[in-house]
Amino acid sequence: MEISVDISMYPLAIAGYEEEISAFIERLKTEPSVKVVCNELSTQLHGDYKTIMDLLEEEMFAVFKALPHSVMVLKFVGNNREGIF
Repeated sequence: MEISVDISMYPLAIAGYEEEISAFIERLKTEPSVKVVCNELSTQLHGDYKTIMDLLEEEMFAVFKALPHSVMVLKFVGNNREGIF
């Protein structure tokens, strides 16, 4: 099953947050089967449900380990909305 996820990440840090957001996005892009689309407000993932969920579990854990005072807002769509968001 294909899904789409819209992610907004808010590190509650005063300094260095841009690098952490960029690093998170770059790690998401390492999965070749997931399409990653970025804009000024959020990042969208499009692809296989299980692949995306495994990727999010790993990368969100890394963010919360490095920056425990972070907020992530995720919106899930039950089909691939690539190009429609």
